[in-house]
Amino acid sequence: MGRIAVVAIGGNSLIKDKDHQTVPDQFDAVRETCTHIADLVEAGYEVVITHGNGPQVGFILLRSEAGRKLMGLHTVPMDICGADTQGSIGYMIQQSMQHEFFKRGIQKNCVTVVTQVIVDRDDPAFINPTKPVGPFYSSKEEAEIAAGDEKWVVKEDAGRGWRRVVPSPIPRRVVEIDAVRKLVSAGFVVVAVGGGGIPVIEVEEGRLEGVAAVIDKDYASSLLASEIGAELFIISTAVPHVYINFGKPDQKALDKVDVIEAKRYLDEKHFAEGSMAPKVRAIISFLERGGKKAIITSPELIGKSIKGEAGTLFVP
Repeated sequence: MGRIAVVAIGGNSLIKDKDHQTVPDQFDAVRETCTHIADLVEAGYEVVITHGNGPQVGFILLRSEAGRKLMGLHTVPMDICGADTQGSIGYMIQQSMQHEFFKRGIQKNCVTVVTQVIVDRDDPAFINPTKPVGPFYSSKEEAEIAAGDEKWVVKEDAGRGWRRVVPSPIPRRVVEIDAVRKLVSAGFVVVAVGGGGIPVIEVEEGRLEGVAAVIDKDYASSLLASEIGAELFIISTAVPHVYINFGKPDQKALDKVDVIEAKRYLDEKHFAEGSMAPKVRAIISFLERGGKKAIITSPELIGKSIKGEAGTLFVP
C-alpha cells in the first residue's frame, strides 16, 4: 500500500454560492473538485475523501418540516439526515471520481462507507448546544410548536429568527475504521465520515444509538487520518492559503507553519472561530498524533500544493 492522503472537502466543493444549490449545481461543483483530487491519485497516493453536509442536512430538515405541515408526515431525525447525506453526496463523489479515472486511464474504483462516529455521552457539548440547524422561525413559541413531541433547544440567531441548536461533540472513534483500512489497502478510493460522521453513543457494550448532534467535519477527518496512518491531511476550503491579520492592510499569507507557530497564531486570535480556527486545531491534532504534514488550500490548488507550489503547509 502506498502513501495515504485524507482530503476533507468543504462546502464550496459542493455548493459554490446561494445561486447554485440545486442537485445539478452540486454535481457540477463535485465534478470540478474531483478533477483536482485525481491529481493526488496520479501522484501515487491512496486517497480517502471526507466532506461536509451542512446545507444538505438543512434542505432535508426544511423538506421534513414542510411535509409535517402540509401532509402530517413524520419528521426526519438528525442522525438519519446524516446517513441520507452520506449516501447522496458519496454517490456524487463516486460517480465523479469514476469519470475522472476513466478519462485518465486510472484503474481505480471509488466507494462510500456510511460511517458512524462515537462521541462521549458526557461531552460538555450536550449541556450547551451551539450548532444551528434547520429552518428559521419567527418566534421561540413557533419553534417549540414545530418541535412537536421532541425536546428542542432553540436560540435566537443574529436577529434573523429562532433556530434549533444541537450539540457539537468531539469525535472519539470511527466505528467502521477497519472497513476503511481494508478498502484503502485493497486500492479503493474511499469516501468516509461524511458530515463528520453519524454521531452515536455507546448505550452498552455492542449497542450504539444515534444522537441529535453535529460533529465537526475537520475534527472527524483528522481523527480518521490518524487512525488509518495517513501521511498527508488536506483541508480544502474557500481560500488558497491560511492568513494572519486576515482582511487587514497587513494581511499575510502563510506558506509553511510548524505546530508551535500554529498554536501561537491561535492564541493570538488570528483565526476566526467557526471558520479557520477549527481547521487549524484539527491539523495540529493530526500532526501531534504522528501525521507527517498537512495542507490547507482551495480545491483547484490541491495538485500544486502537494508539489509545494501553493497552499499553506503545516509540519510537526
